[in-house]
Amino acid sequence: MSLIPWLRWNEAPSRLSSRRPAELVLETLMMELAGQMREAERQHWERGNAVRKICTGVDYSWLASTPRPTYDLSPGERLQLEDVCAKIHPSYCGPAILRFRQLLAEQEPEVQEVSQLFRSVLQEVLERMKQEEEAHKLTRQWSLRPRGPLALATFKTRARISPFTSDIRTISEDVERDTPPPLRTWSMPEFRAPKED
Repeated sequence: MSLIPWLRWNEAPSRLSSRRPAELVLETLMMELAGQMREAERQHWERGNAVRKICTGVDYSWLASTPRPTYDLSPGERLQLEDVCAKIHPSYCGPAILRFRQLLAEQEPEVQEVSQLFRSVLQEVLERMKQEEEAHKLTRQWSLRPRGPLALATFKTRARISPFTSDIRTISEDVERDTPPPLRTWSMPEFRAPKED
């Protein structure tokens, strides 16, 4: 008996390799939205059943089947969301889904609000992508800047800094010139320049 059929699980499916990453991101995000909309509708249905059970005191939920989804995205809204999803980089797909699930758990929105929440998460991700791209661009510009003696030489020619000379006269300079030097403190040695006769 050959083990080759058992080892085929290690091979990648051929249909995944032929698709572009942008298509996979789009499909994954839209499937997540559809699944979360179905889940929100199911929770809404269960809450309604719980309220009816409390009001009537009888539970007939075992008789009823789960209703088919009643809310769906309009074609225009679906196209807009697909357009935004297509802009998401594959590395941001997972964090976008996690953020979306986190907001759904915190807010427990109605079915109609799920797509708006999804759109806001996608906008957050696009903003983060833009900020990180700008930071990466600045880092790249900084790293491509000339270094070493040549960069120091160009800096010296552009700006000459002389901290001890100034053309602007200040009051403190005039006062310092007219005051005698302070008396020497005995704990400090006295340093004087030799006087020329």
